[in-house]
Amino acid sequence: MEVGVVGLPNVGKSTLFNALTSAGALAANYPFATIEPNVGVVSVPDERLAILNAHMPTEKIIPAALKVVDIAGLVKGASTGEGLGNKFLSHIREVDAIVHVVRCFESGDILHVDGSVDPQRDIDTIDTELMLADLETLEKSVDKHRRLAKSGDKAALELVAVMDRLIDELKRGVPIRRLSGLKPEEHALIRTMGVITAKRVLYVANVDENDLHGGSPHVEKVRQRAAAENGAVVCVCARLEAELAEMAPEDRAEMLSAMGLKEPALAAVAREAYRILGLQSYFTAGPKEIRAWTIPVGATAPQAAGVIHTDFEKGFIRAEIYSVDDLVRYKTESAIRAAGKLRAEGKTYVFQEGDVAHFLFSS
Repeated sequence: MEVGVVGLPNVGKSTLFNALTSAGALAANYPFATIEPNVGVVSVPDERLAILNAHMPTEKIIPAALKVVDIAGLVKGASTGEGLGNKFLSHIREVDAIVHVVRCFESGDILHVDGSVDPQRDIDTIDTELMLADLETLEKSVDKHRRLAKSGDKAALELVAVMDRLIDELKRGVPIRRLSGLKPEEHALIRTMGVITAKRVLYVANVDENDLHGGSPHVEKVRQRAAAENGAVVCVCARLEAELAEMAPEDRAEMLSAMGLKEPALAAVAREAYRILGLQSYFTAGPKEIRAWTIPVGATAPQAAGVIHTDFEKGFIRAEIYSVDDLVRYKTESAIRAAGKLRAEGKTYVFQEGDVAHFLFSS
């Protein structure tokens, strides 16, 4: 799964990307410092891995991970090719969800492409360009499907009906992700259309070091926008997070403690990005490896087994399941089994967040 980091130029996207991935992407005080998208992999912090390891020593621990793409800054007119717009829009189409970085700090040293800090205007600028790109995509496609619909093609009729609604809403300035009342089959159709504003969005409010918890009016504007579309906001001081990412672990812990923080804000960014993608983790644990595996919410036991190896899904017999809390309480897997807390689950079992599993399968 991929998330794309977007925003206007000079809002801190590449600084955030550097901190998330420690990839060293160019971060400069001028527009279009990023031309080709930078790509990195981000571990999803999960304290349950350490809890498992405390009760079950292992050779290595592997957390869940997300692919992160740093997409160059969009500007007004991007949908018609301004800046390097069309190229960047194509990169956004390829990701599964969007991390939208919004500048929420004042600074005379860092230029703003529009001359002042206004989160509502900045979000509107990005949304407008993405909606115009979606309109172009749909209007090019709908005429072809109308011709099929006139011949009585049922699938084409259904597709045109959905496209017409999307076009109407986009013309009213409503991103597709904000539409309500869509049926599951309509959501499935929309996923085939290559539209950008249907993607879930996580807003990252890039704040000053003196506003780490986001108490400013700038951040409140971002929260109001996210609430209107059932989205989420994480406050991050990208510059501070970039500094933390470069520190030795012991120095990082000391600095966080001095600032009254339990963890870098980027941990919350990774977890929220994971959540908006509709993902969850389950664990396998043993002396060789403790690992978090990524599955969609609602995955069945065979599907969960399949992310380890396709043969596990094909030959699935059953899964033996317990919880991290069970391990904390009973200390060992053998004690969990003796207490009758190790459950045998079949093919219809829907995996829950944080399940610990062993799979039995036939080869």
